[in-house]
Amino acid sequence: MKPPVAKRVEHRREHHGDVFVDHYEWLREKTNAEVVDYLNAENDYTTHATEHLAPLRQKIFDEIKARTKETDLSVPTRRDSWWYYGRSFEGKQYSVHCRCPIADPDDWTPPVLDEDVDIAGEQVLLDENVEAEGHDFFALGAASVSLDGNVLAFSTDTTGDERYTLRFKDLRTGELYDDQVVGIGPGVTWAADNRTVYYSTVDEAWRPDTIWRHRIGSGLPAQKVYHEPNERFWLAVGRTRSDKYVLIAAGSAVTSEVRYGDATDPETEFTPVWPRRELVEYSVEHAVVGGEDRFLILHNDGAENFTLVEAPVGDPTQVRTLIEHRDDVRLDSVDAFEGHLVVSYRSEALPKIQLWPIYADGNYGRPEDFTFESELMSAGLGGNPNWSAPKLRIGATSFVTPVRIYDVDLATGERTLLREQPVLGDYRPEDYVERRDWAVAADGARVPISIVHRIGLQFPAPLLLYGYGAYEACEDPRFSIARLSLLDRGMVFAVAHVRGGGELGRPWYEHGKMLEKRNTFTDFIAVASHLVTTDVTRPENLVILGGSAGGLLVGAVANMAPELFAGVLAQVPFVDALTTILDPSLPLTVTEWDEWGNPLEDSTVYEYMKSYSPYENVDTRNYPPILAMTSLNDTRVYYVEPAKWVAALRYANPDANRILLKTEMNAGHGGISGRYERWKETAFMYAWLLDAAKADHEIGP
Repeated sequence: MKPPVAKRVEHRREHHGDVFVDHYEWLREKTNAEVVDYLNAENDYTTHATEHLAPLRQKIFDEIKARTKETDLSVPTRRDSWWYYGRSFEGKQYSVHCRCPIADPDDWTPPVLDEDVDIAGEQVLLDENVEAEGHDFFALGAASVSLDGNVLAFSTDTTGDERYTLRFKDLRTGELYDDQVVGIGPGVTWAADNRTVYYSTVDEAWRPDTIWRHRIGSGLPAQKVYHEPNERFWLAVGRTRSDKYVLIAAGSAVTSEVRYGDATDPETEFTPVWPRRELVEYSVEHAVVGGEDRFLILHNDGAENFTLVEAPVGDPTQVRTLIEHRDDVRLDSVDAFEGHLVVSYRSEALPKIQLWPIYADGNYGRPEDFTFESELMSAGLGGNPNWSAPKLRIGATSFVTPVRIYDVDLATGERTLLREQPVLGDYRPEDYVERRDWAVAADGARVPISIVHRIGLQFPAPLLLYGYGAYEACEDPRFSIARLSLLDRGMVFAVAHVRGGGELGRPWYEHGKMLEKRNTFTDFIAVASHLVTTDVTRPENLVILGGSAGGLLVGAVANMAPELFAGVLAQVPFVDALTTILDPSLPLTVTEWDEWGNPLEDSTVYEYMKSYSPYENVDTRNYPPILAMTSLNDTRVYYVEPAKWVAALRYANPDANRILLKTEMNAGHGGISGRYERWKETAFMYAWLLDAAKADHEIGP
């Protein structure tokens, strides 16, 4: 079977005196039957080209399934007089959301629930399997219960375009309200009156630009609360843990502004905490210290890695510094509770958390860090909805440690392990090694690498290198059941913590964006080269993986150093970046100019982006095998980007049968829905990666 050949239609794009002839822009016409036929033909070819991997795919799927406890219960979280938890059932794709009544109001120890025994008083809040019936795709956005516990607000997406329908369920009767709100963002926030909800809607460029207020059961239309006219800014809404304030945050990549209103007043007006100032970012949390309402404000005004201050709610300009700025510590967030604060921060390229007691006299106690045994353990807050509680829920994981959920007694400091993510079969963490290494980039920057593999592995070995490197996102250690199918076949898994991410603080991000974006790619190449020169792997066994902005990364390095890699897997890849960022009507454009620059107005940005954008730089090279995966209904990175990229690669590459495109015709940016379908997709990817890396198809001794 021969690969499809996309027709070439001349489409001229001219900016700043530069003309680029785009022969595949016609593929953008999503409703064009010829486009759909072409995508289906690519899918058929990919099925044919990977047919020999079907037995391996089945083995990997079976392994994931066999290691997963399919019928299971999450650790219950208390809120008021109920324990809330999730259920999963063997054979069912989606979760079931439940609660049961609390037997003893003074008992904060979550009950040990048995998935095989009926739970007294159990109430099913929402069965996602029921909601998903009849739909090829299903995603749950919000599932939020009113403060009095009587009404569930939930939103669903059945196409993958991330526009949700909001509905309300009376938990006392099980009946749905007549109210239905269509085309909103995924989240919903209850006001403290138990009748009012806040939500966002998006503009034509998919930017959350308006916050609305809806009073359920009133029969009245929703009220517009705030509209953000600046196309660089997006909106979000939430309620403080104290239930005292509703906060509306407006933010761009470099500037933010937070407004607050009374959560008990359904007609409240919103007031800025601090007025917007260009290049100043801040976030707000409400605390009560010494009987006084205070705002805790995390900001970067003169503090690149952020500083934490507090101020009276009545006058937020009167600030007192709680944590000074440090070059080696990035402050991420602060969470306030009735008697303590929890500060989340980054140090040594890992996330960490710290507890601050609040005394009755208004002073803070000595901060205490939560420590764990592994050097690559990442920790964070778990579900903590209560303003006043004697225990704090935290979670921790690493590449070899399944997710652990703890309750910490705030009076004694005692830490109780409530649950470790079950891994069925003979999994033992001590059979695996996780470690940190460092590569040196061309400019001398030290780039962290996380590495995990089976103990006793013979090197050099097949290796999968993952990277992202954008938006200050951090690729922190996390456990994966599915990944064991790679490790047990003798493959090393490594993460390149390249610039553009936030692992080493705000400067690490700043030096991987705008006109320094190429650092992201050269860092990744430096990591790959380091893994080869240290005999961890060889180019003929080194495969790479990246998704979205990480797809841009792997697409760029495939152009820059194709000889270094044995295979490239790009998920929903942002590979036609310049075309997208030149079109203000698209998502990932105006709000993204602070990340990439504005090539419409700045010729330097245009030339710089064109120098690395994967699509514009496709040439006749000896590319390694490439698999691009996308979704037809993706609203963040349109399917057309990988479709054009694959067409251009195949035209330029004489070994065209090594270039594959797989398009999910009923999915969005996050891929297909349903856990079994996701496992099948993972098995598809892993089989392809193992084959490209020339790794064993069978599990070794």
